[in-house]
Amino acid sequence: MSITQQYVLDTHRAQRLGETPPPPPGTHDWRTARELRGYWQFRAVVAELPAQGRLRRALGRWPRPWARSAW
Repeated sequence: MSITQQYVLDTHRAQRLGETPPPPPGTHDWRTARELRGYWQFRAVVAELPAQGRLRRALGRWPRPWARSAW
């Protein structure tokens, strides 16, 4: 069963029981992503790691072939 089919089934069931329908799929995706980012930052602080800039520093250590100096 796809997400859309499950949503239609849940909406129909809620309508028959007189309840509020569930939110459409994808409604809370951005909020969930923000909450996950906050959770990862919290875990980094608990683990005594810097909460910001870890990815940027890690990527800065990779070799950059486009930034090589001309000989």
